[in-house]
Amino acid sequence: VKEPLFQEQGLFHEGQVLFTFLHLAADKTLTEALLKAKSVGIAYETVQKDDGYLPLLAPMSEMAGRISPLIGSFYLAKHKGGSGKFIAGVPGVPPAKVVIIGGGTVGTNAAKMAAGMRAQTVILDINPERMRYLDDIMSSNVTTLMSNAYNLEKVLPDADLLIGAVLIPGAKTPRLVTRKMLKFMRKGSVIVDVAVDQGGCVETTHPTTQDDPVFEVDGVTHYCVANMPGAYPETSTLALTNVTLPYTLKIANKGYRQALGEDKALARGLNLLEGKVTC
Repeated sequence: VKEPLFQEQGLFHEGQVLFTFLHLAADKTLTEALLKAKSVGIAYETVQKDDGYLPLLAPMSEMAGRISPLIGSFYLAKHKGGSGKFIAGVPGVPPAKVVIIGGGTVGTNAAKMAAGMRAQTVILDINPERMRYLDDIMSSNVTTLMSNAYNLEKVLPDADLLIGAVLIPGAKTPRLVTRKMLKFMRKGSVIVDVAVDQGGCVETTHPTTQDDPVFEVDGVTHYCVANMPGAYPETSTLALTNVTLPYTLKIANKGYRQALGEDKALARGLNLLEGKVTC
């Protein structure tokens, strides 16, 4: 459930069809290696329906969204460098406050989990219609807020857990939380930047691994694993295969050119062809 690794780049060759996650906007080295090899790159994350839905990205976004409050809660523990605040609270002691930037698939699933853990949850988004929808379906401990620098600075001081859930399909994620904004956050708070595989929406984030997942900046723990669903490979593999297999069979049975010609959603996934970037 991850883009090709650096050590696999020597296996690229001309005419080879790679149908997988690529995340090229955040990885110049991988892009250059694929271009040099003249491989065909069809990216899961940019296969897109006419209505904008990303059918192959959705399962991993759902996974990452649901994982993020669990991970954040774990690193709020005092012995993990956190503030020691229990995300759910107890009678007489309020729960933690979770701030989620982005109300798409990742953000919605993160909010469902955080709210289910009784956290006071805020979702920031730029789409009023999306916020109306979230306001209708979410529980009473979830509120929505227009995403802008002013409102971010307003909510960061109270955030125990900040979840970055921003996505611009096929493009590098904008850095919405700057290094200067980090000073508004309390020491012992936690950032889980799910957007790190597209560059991250927090300026101080950089990709980490499951073996070494966190680092600290200005007293704030950063969890920036670029393949969060990989921690739960059984569920992730089954969820991903459920949606990728029909497209895989189409490419295998018809060849990639005919398959792309017949399926507009799949055609939008074409990122690289004959040594050129096509997206």
